[in-house]
Amino acid sequence: MRRTTAKAPAAAPRTAAAGADFPRSAPAAVPAEVPAGSPAGTPAGPPVDTTPRQRLQTEFPFELPRGYVDESGTVHRDGVMRLSTARDELIPLRDVRVQENPAYLSVVLLGRVITRLGTLAMVHDGVVENMFASDLAFLQDFYRQINAEGHTRAAVECPHCSEPFEVELGGSRLGES
Repeated sequence: MRRTTAKAPAAAPRTAAAGADFPRSAPAAVPAEVPAGSPAGTPAGPPVDTTPRQRLQTEFPFELPRGYVDESGTVHRDGVMRLSTARDELIPLRDVRVQENPAYLSVVLLGRVITRLGTLAMVHDGVVENMFASDLAFLQDFYRQINAEGHTRAAVECPHCSEPFEVELGGSRLGES
C-alpha cells in the first residue's frame, strides 16, 4: 500500500478590513491524515469570506485630439493616465516654476500622472509643455474626470419645467481655483 500526503489547499480568498488588500502569510501546514474520530470535511478555523471584491481601476486609456509630435516628427496620440495621489498634487507646489507661475502646475502634475504616450520611452513635464493647447485642455479635463470618481457632471432640475438634465461642473484649469 502506497502512502501519500495531502496537498496544501489552493490559495484561499483573502479577507481584509474595509476592502484593503493585505499580503497573505504562508498557509499553515495541512496534516497528512485526518485523525480517527474527526469528522471528515470539517473546516479548520473561521469561515472565509468568498464574496468577490471589486477592483479599483487606477489607469485609464485616452486618445489625444491632435497628438504630441516628438523631435523626429512622430505623432503620439494613444496614452494612459493613472489616478493622482495626494503626493502627486503636493510635490509640484515646491517646484520653482510653479511658484513663479501657478498656471504651470497643471503641466507638472500631468507630467507625473501620464504613464504612457504612444511609443515615448518616458513622459515628463517637458513633453506636456510642448503639446498643442487643445491636447493640454483635453488632458486637464480628462484628469478632472478620472479623479472626480469618473465624472464632473451634476444632475439638476429645471426650476421652470422640472425637467431633469446634467450640467458640466468642470471648466477651470488645473491648479487654478
